[in-house]
Amino acid sequence: MMLNDQSSTQRVSAPPAPRAVVLVRAAIAFVFIAEGIQKFLYPDALGVGRFAKIGIPSPEVMAPFVGIVEIGGGLLVLIGFLTRLGAFALLIDMVVAIVSTKLPILVGHELWRFAAPAGRPGFWSMAHEARTDVAMLLGCAFLIAVGAGTMSLDYRLSRPPP
Repeated sequence: MMLNDQSSTQRVSAPPAPRAVVLVRAAIAFVFIAEGIQKFLYPDALGVGRFAKIGIPSPEVMAPFVGIVEIGGGLLVLIGFLTRLGAFALLIDMVVAIVSTKLPILVGHELWRFAAPAGRPGFWSMAHEARTDVAMLLGCAFLIAVGAGTMSLDYRLSRPPP
């Protein structure tokens, strides 16, 4: 007995992620969109000034670029369009944030070109400072792995017409 292509494809491919993925998308989008906007609202504290202080190269270019990536990636994740691509860009953003700001706290001194921490060094200080970064990193990894869920444009656009 021969199966038609659609039913065999449905058996091989993983089922779509549940509707509840929209909650993860909303949380991730909120954090990234808010942080991206603040890079423009408060450039000295969270944008160019912060990037220069921690040792990010070309802070006058990189801070606005990262702000745009955070806003754009956050919006893609929020509406569930090109979700995996948006989440991947945000995952890279989090890796850079952890390497440039949290690893110096862990080791207690300047690391590569990234500034030495101002507060207490060590694991527990780093763990405290990294809590949101780690949550966002893992949330983005989750979205890359499972997709946007059934309440998304990605899902609507991937379904065959009725």
